[in-house]
Amino acid sequence: MLVDSPPEPRAETAPAPPTRRAARALGLLLSVLLLVLVALASIAIGAKALSPDQVWHGLFHDTGTYGDVVVDERLARTVLGLLVGAALGLSGAVLQALTRNPLADPGLLGINAGASAAVVTAVTYAGVTSLTGYVWFAFLGASAVGALVWFLGGSRGATPVRLALAGTAISAALYGYLQAVMIMDGAALAKMRFWTVGSLASAGCPTIRQVLPFLAVGMVLALVLARPLNAVEMGDDTARALGAHLDRTRALAMLAAVLLCGAATAACGPIVFVGLMVPHVVRSFTGPDLRWILPYAAVLAPVLLLGADVVGRVVARPAELQVGIVTAIVGGPVFIFLVRRRRTAQL
Repeated sequence: MLVDSPPEPRAETAPAPPTRRAARALGLLLSVLLLVLVALASIAIGAKALSPDQVWHGLFHDTGTYGDVVVDERLARTVLGLLVGAALGLSGAVLQALTRNPLADPGLLGINAGASAAVVTAVTYAGVTSLTGYVWFAFLGASAVGALVWFLGGSRGATPVRLALAGTAISAALYGYLQAVMIMDGAALAKMRFWTVGSLASAGCPTIRQVLPFLAVGMVLALVLARPLNAVEMGDDTARALGAHLDRTRALAMLAAVLLCGAATAACGPIVFVGLMVPHVVRSFTGPDLRWILPYAAVLAPVLLLGADVVGRVVARPAELQVGIVTAIVGGPVFIFLVRRRRTAQL
């Protein structure tokens, strides 16, 4: 189980030398360019092979079948991947700062479990069958679990350990409920099997419109919290000495994580490892300053998610491998490497 590690010295949060700031800014610009290239690849490459000319005409001339494939499927899928990737990257970085655990991810506080339990309940007992119907139940489930974790772990003074323990306990209970319902109801198992893997195939204008307001608010809130969370990461005593409002900062950080992870999970299902890997890797070259970690995570997480989605569409043609499977295959070895390298876990 992951445990808190003592906060590391945070000299890096002091104003960086101009050369280092310039290097970080240049790196962020290059990351944006990489994201643009991956997004273009996501539009151009799919399970159905199209020539560059067909893609171009599908985008700008809407030539019937090509327009349907490129605009209605690939373009919408790419936009949703950009939004969900940025949300997962930001929520992972925020939760790692909130729990002071560099190996934390959105699943640590039970948000994924809450969304999944709400969806299986809606499918089994409310007869919900459409992906657009899943969105609201998943978001409500994630929000309810986020509020419960805060009540159990933070109502008498939030600490990283209390929040992590409350989230782990609730996750275990909800996943037990999830498995029990799916085993007893074969129809629910069949309907949930695709959603629980994690996929961008649900992309469409209705889904994007439903989750966009929550993602936008969550992203703005996460970026605004960069400086206060820097103080929180230094430890409670140091944060108080710097004038930080610990409970308010943690409550807002929890709200941002719920908005981001809840909406992302609602749209695509639980996608693992993106929120864990990207902030951790980013921290290795930006240092611990969240004013840089958060923008980098918001840019590089969609690179990973869209790249994995493109790989999944290519390796299994004419079918496709869901993006959640690809990120899990990649993320497992990377997670083991991170644990061994940083020694932040104990058995």
